[in-house]
Amino acid sequence: MVEQIAFWFDNFKGEFAALGAAFLWAASSSIYALLGQRIPPLQLNLLKGLIAIAFIFFTLIVVAQKTPEFDLLPVSFLLLSGAIGIGLGDTAYFSALNCLGARRTLLLETLAPPMTAILAFVFLGESLKAVAWCGILLTILGVAWVITERTVSLVVSSANPMQGIIWAILAAIAQASGAVLSRFALIESDISPLWSTLLRLVGGSAIVIFLLLFSRPRQGVEGIQWTGKSIAIIILTAFGSTYLGIWLQQTSLKFAPAGIAQTLTATSPLFVLPIAFWLGEKISFRAVLGVLIAVVGIGILFGGR
Repeated sequence: MVEQIAFWFDNFKGEFAALGAAFLWAASSSIYALLGQRIPPLQLNLLKGLIAIAFIFFTLIVVAQKTPEFDLLPVSFLLLSGAIGIGLGDTAYFSALNCLGARRTLLLETLAPPMTAILAFVFLGESLKAVAWCGILLTILGVAWVITERTVSLVVSSANPMQGIIWAILAAIAQASGAVLSRFALIESDISPLWSTLLRLVGGSAIVIFLLLFSRPRQGVEGIQWTGKSIAIIILTAFGSTYLGIWLQQTSLKFAPAGIAQTLTATSPLFVLPIAFWLGEKISFRAVLGVLIAVVGIGILFGGR
């Protein structure tokens, strides 16, 4: 029994890591949707990034992981990946959460894998078969099937849902770009998933600080009402979603084929449905069907690469 478990984790650690990241992101998305009602997206993104960086430094000290040889190109790609995927992408993601709620935002995020495939084809020369393009169409249809549904959310309401859809699409584009850049850096170097997570978070935090410094009016955290409970929630959520979540994502990209990793991390909508239901959102059969259609489309997309 123990040997079988060891075999599965040894041979499929990338796949298990991707599923773990999907679960953590699904759980945290509902919490971030609530936090976003009190903390603006840029500040929330910076806070979670700095907290995760602190956890990574602590982990590096505890495990005494050897510092890798840093080549300029992969390091630059990881920093750029963080700036785009985390700095810009997560800020857009939090803005979408404020407008749409967790369920619909995550459903729109299923656009990221087909976007990743297109970017990988253009910049990495990865070609797609006809069946893969059918997967793209199926994914888009599944997402459209859900976002056209008129439901009342008990968690987040917005007078401008179209703005939330735009933010979610921008987040998907940024995350797809970050994934392609990160994948290239990981396969072209011996940088470990933990170190690559640190580099991505540094790049992401740097771009957020830049945006905060040059925003008009200048934004800060002084006006936010802090409580012990809110601080604890932010720390725990950043630990799960950013520190562990991105570390697991980098692990999946390091040890599993990119298509499989992207497909499994895109299963967050399946995990978020019971969470959203518990928080008071109405989950219809149409929503469940839309999630299944979107995830099947993603599976076809990468299965037919």
